[in-house]
Parts: sequence; C-alpha cells; structure tokens
Amino acid sequence: MPFAISDLPLAARFLLSAAAGGLAVLAFAPFSIYPLAFLSLALFYELLTRSKTRDGFLVGWGFGLGLLGFGIYWIRISLSQYGNMEPWLADFMTFLLVAAMALYYGLAGALVSRLSGIAPRCGPLLVFPAVWVLTEWLRGWLFTGFPWLTIGYSQVDSPLAGLAPIIGVYGISLVVALCAGLLWAFVHRRGRPRYAALSGFVLIWLGSAFLARVQWTEPDGKDFPATVVQANIPQSLKWNPEERIPSLRAYLDLTREHWDSDLIVWPETAVPDFLHQVRKAFIEPLAQEARAHESELVVGIPVLDLQTRAYFNGMISLGTVEDVYRKRHLVPFGEFIPFKGWLGPIAHAFDVPMSDFSAGRSARPLLRVGKHQVGASICYEDVFPAEVREAPPEAAYLINISNDAWFGDSLAPHQHLEMARMRARENERWLLRSTNTGISAIIDQQGEPAGTVPLFERGSFTARVQPLRGATPFARLGNGLAIGAALLMLAVCLLLARRKRHG
Repeated sequence: MPFAISDLPLAARFLLSAAAGGLAVLAFAPFSIYPLAFLSLALFYELLTRSKTRDGFLVGWGFGLGLLGFGIYWIRISLSQYGNMEPWLADFMTFLLVAAMALYYGLAGALVSRLSGIAPRCGPLLVFPAVWVLTEWLRGWLFTGFPWLTIGYSQVDSPLAGLAPIIGVYGISLVVALCAGLLWAFVHRRGRPRYAALSGFVLIWLGSAFLARVQWTEPDGKDFPATVVQANIPQSLKWNPEERIPSLRAYLDLTREHWDSDLIVWPETAVPDFLHQVRKAFIEPLAQEARAHESELVVGIPVLDLQTRAYFNGMISLGTVEDVYRKRHLVPFGEFIPFKGWLGPIAHAFDVPMSDFSAGRSARPLLRVGKHQVGASICYEDVFPAEVREAPPEAAYLINISNDAWFGDSLAPHQHLEMARMRARENERWLLRSTNTGISAIIDQQGEPAGTVPLFERGSFTARVQPLRGATPFARLGNGLAIGAALLMLAVCLLLARRKRHG
C-alpha cells in the first residue's frame, strides 16, 4: 500500500492539521486567497481518514488551534492595550479562548472520524460537509456565539457568493466543505468517480455564477446620496473627558462638509456621553441643523434608562424623525462580563470602559430614518446572520456602526468588513458602515464596496444608495436551508450505513 498522510503518527498529523488551519486564514480578508479554503479543508479531511474517534478529536482540535490562533490573535490587543490587563495575562486569556473555541473543531474531527468509519463511502461528500457546517453553526450561537472565521466568509469574492441570498454564509460553508470533499475524491479516486468529482466541482461553480445574476429585490423609490464619516479618534483618547469636545468637533466638521447628503452616519459611541446628558446642549441643536439642511443623521451614543439605571449601547436617528435602537447582542467581556459570579478574581482583571451594558429588547433590529425603516446593527451584531435577516423586508437598507479600534492594526477590521459584505449579499441590501478608526464603507446589494475610508485616516465617503424592497430566500428562511441540508445529508449517510450493515 502506498504511503498516505493519514498513516503519519498522531503528533505529526496534529501539527499538519494546525498548519492546515493556519493556511485557511489566508483565504479570509485581507489576504482573500479564497481557493486556499478548499485546499485547507481537503488536507484536514485527509488527516482524518482512517483515524479513530479520539485521534480525530485531537486532529480537529489542532486545526482549530491553527485557524483561530493565527486568525484571532488580535483579541489580546483589546485585553492588554485597552482593557488594562497585564500582557502575560492577556496572552493567557487569548490562548484560553482559542483553545476553547478550537474544541468545536475537535468535535467535528471526532464526529467525522466516527461516522466515516461507519459509512466510509459517505465520508468526503456527506459526512464531512454536514458535520463541518453543523459545528460551525453551533459555534455561532452556543454561549452567546462566536462565529468569527466561519469558512463561508472566505468566499465573498468568489463565484460561490452567488449562493449567499439563498443559503447564507453557513450554506456557503457547506458548499466549501463539499468542494473540499470533491477535491479529495478527485485526488484519491480513479476512473469514473474521479471524473464525477471533477464534474461536480465545476457544476457547483457554474451554478453559483449563474445564481449570482438573479435579482431577489427591486428598487423602492429613488436613490439618494449618503455619507459615512470616520473621525479616527484613538481608542486611548475616546473616553477621556478632556478630549470629548475636540472629538465632537471633528465629527461636526466632517458632517458640515456633507450637508448636501440626504443621510450622514456616525460611528458607534461617537458621542461618548449618555443621551440625556447631552440632549439639550448637543443633540437637539444637531437635529435642528440637520432639518435645516433637509438631511438625516444616524449617531452612535450610549443611552441610560433613568428609571432602571440600566444603560445601553445605542444608535439614534435625527432629522425629520427621532428614533432609538438599543444594541441587542452584546460582546462578552467587552460590553458585559458573562458568568461574573463564577469567574471571581478573573472578572476584576477586565477594566474596559462602559463594560456593563444591558441588552436591548426590541423584537426586530429596525430603526426609523426619515421615511424609511432601516436594518440596524451595532458593531459585533453584524456577524450574526440570523439576527440581521430579521430586518427585511421592511428595511430598505442596512446600517452598521462600529468601533474596531479595540483591535489596532490587525486582521480584525478587514475580517469584520468581510462579514459586513456578506450581510449585504445575503439580504440584498445596501449597507452603510461607519466606524471610529476604520474600515468605514458603503456596500452595495451585491456585497461590493462602493468605496471605503481606510484604517486610521480621518475622512468620509459618499455614494448614492438605492433603497430596496422584497426579501431574499435567506431573509425569509434564514439558516434553515443550510442546517436542514446538513441534517438530511447525515440522515442519508446513516440510512446507507444501516442498509449495508443489514444487507
């Protein structure tokens, strides 16, 4: 029998799997070498073949360590530089998070090894894609969810992005894993199965390219000029009381350059004071100025409930109408401390400004901006496809305000913009994204940036935005198609295995 990678000792397979996980990061922004996603997953599957369940878990955990260790190392920046945590502790906490999140990939490796052993022929084309997407989906909501580096995001610039309005990012993940299985089959099979694998791969790509031409929504009135502003306030100064007036002046100067726009969007917590504290002195005059120029403003500002004393990360629209959206999905350890009673002294190591927010309770993420309802999300919320899709069909377009300054000059702002682009593509809506230090952007309904404001630059970008009506299949059905397909694949696999066992 010829030598195979799967015959290597477990330690070697663990290290190779970690390298495969690290390789997958290059498929995401800012590198965006999307074919590497298929190669990485095909290698991962090869390392799992002929593995026992325990070995499969360790190989999978290694893949997760490589992917997340390389891909989300930037978390330590927020903990150390802005959370006032000792560098060694920030490194340790980041490692703990990476190790914990990598357990999902360990679970995937164990399940693939186990189920492929029961039904070997189903392994690359049924078991692997189904298990992969189910564990990604689980990671996206369990314990508040951490869906960063879901493999489907790596395809936002590939023909597979044409599937986003139908099956969403998890459906694309399923297809990426299926393509990896087809690639593996093309290498390992001979004769007709080999050509069938190649044909399947080509048909998937051609079908995706064709579906990209389908329009699921239609214009809702005339397009209008809109501007996103980026004042580039350093995170170290953002909450400094002495810097508040200069910060607000920077936003005002950028805004007054664009009163010819129908809509101007400021970033998350652009106003670093509670709404009630600055309403008379700042918010009401600003709203009056907007009305005088027949313009609308959307501003990020904290909101305090004076009765309950709970405070919220908020977004307020000013101009012809005033409306407030309160962030519903908070960032663990950034905006609240989960399991605070259990963590004990560790919880006190986090010293992040405004880190005890409450979650908003609105049924849907909608904000009234002028004559339109808008799909609203604040920072981290736009990485949850099931939540953003709740805005259409009422939402004519989407707004995301964010502050990625927490993560410095790292991969995080690029990865976050990539996820925002996928939200625009899934829902077929324009998305206006204003951030504190970048990357701000206006994104069209195909997920393509009309333009951006680069990292760490003070500036703005203006484009004509087209309101849209209607809903994509994904906006109507959410993750149901992708998860249903994965469960069906597993059911078929188990049925075939049972027939073989009793045949």
